[in-house]
Amino acid sequence: MQRVLLICGMQIIPLSEGEFTIDKSKIFIPFDKEKDELQARSTGSLLVEVQPFIVITEKDILLLDTGLGFMQNHQMQLHKNLEEQDIKPGDITKVLLSHLHKDHAGGISYKDNLGHYHLSFPNAVYYVQQAEYNFAMSTGFPSFMTEEISILENNSQVVFLNENEGNIDGYIHYKITGAHSPHHQVFWIKEGDETVFFGADDAPQLQQMKHRFVAKYDYDGKKAMELRRQWWEEGNKEGWLFLFYHDVKTPVTVGR
Repeated sequence: MQRVLLICGMQIIPLSEGEFTIDKSKIFIPFDKEKDELQARSTGSLLVEVQPFIVITEKDILLLDTGLGFMQNHQMQLHKNLEEQDIKPGDITKVLLSHLHKDHAGGISYKDNLGHYHLSFPNAVYYVQQAEYNFAMSTGFPSFMTEEISILENNSQVVFLNENEGNIDGYIHYKITGAHSPHHQVFWIKEGDETVFFGADDAPQLQQMKHRFVAKYDYDGKKAMELRRQWWEEGNKEGWLFLFYHDVKTPVTVGR
């Protein structure tokens, strides 16, 4: 059962897809901490969680990124996780996409028995940076699964963002950082006096907010490091709720 956090009017639900190791091959390999040893994995392997988030506000049921898109018994794991929270795929009203790496965008669509792709959330509006989509389609495998995300193009349910910074529906703020990847964006969701911050792969784990280091897997590691420091200071001052997509132990933290 997923953990649920209620913060004033907003409800936060991390949708864990499990723990994985990933190395320079960019292949996500499931990791069972009861049986597996990190040292036995290939050199340079990182241990990460993969967990999209639901944020329920007065206006919307928001989905923040879409996980790996794994199927279990002919059902997408993300759909199963939602149903455990009594949320149907059709209940999602907005899908906010930080970027289109396969561990964040794998659940955008699913393939039917005839080999046709369909959006996984039939009533949602998907928000994605136009430049990110163009980059993903031109770059391709192994970071991007172009066949799965191509359904976004010329789709009436998709809003392609063309500004580096802006607002969605008056209460969701987005900004391109160009830190983890060239067109990566982060989100602030503000309702009343509360702010939820989703930094995705710019701010993937709690420990990275507290310690200064440059990650080799970031497009601009120094910028990512400085942004994490800036966000952590500002968020602690203002009491943001931080969502950490890849944190094994601490998916949600309230700034002090």
